[in-house]
Amino acid sequence: MSEIEQNHIFETWLDQYRALLFKVVRAYASTTMDQEDLFQEIIIQVWHSIPAFRQQCSNSTWLYRIALNTALKWGSKERKHADSQESLDNVQAILQETKVEVDERLTWLYEEIHKLDEVDRSITLLLLDGFSYKEMATIVGISESNIGVKINRIKKQLITKSKQQNYHGI
Repeated sequence: MSEIEQNHIFETWLDQYRALLFKVVRAYASTTMDQEDLFQEIIIQVWHSIPAFRQQCSNSTWLYRIALNTALKWGSKERKHADSQESLDNVQAILQETKVEVDERLTWLYEEIHKLDEVDRSITLLLLDGFSYKEMATIVGISESNIGVKINRIKKQLITKSKQQNYHGI
């Protein structure tokens, strides 16, 4: 594959699937700086993966795999450094002025998704993006029936928590 072909595929995928990648980023990284770092890591991995793509699955499934695997690896590295970064994150939040109105329910939902274990977090994101149980099973590496069980448990957990927070619309 030539570099021109690789560039074209990369740019096309970024245009088409940027929102998908950002959903993964937002679920795995909570601060703006971390989200930017994780997004960069993911797009680097996407770039490197293009020659290996054999079209045995859809582009979105391939990109989800890359994004989730990169996010999981990134999260492991970041947990090792969490204590030293926390004070910087607090200072940055104080210094930044937020001008965008934030939907409290969406913020709450992403915070709750962030609290889930890695597999449940991945399944939740895939569900929100409308992937079928079969596609989810392929991406996550567990059976379709196990996907169904996990989704039901996640939904019940989120509904219970939303009632406690008075977010009945979630």
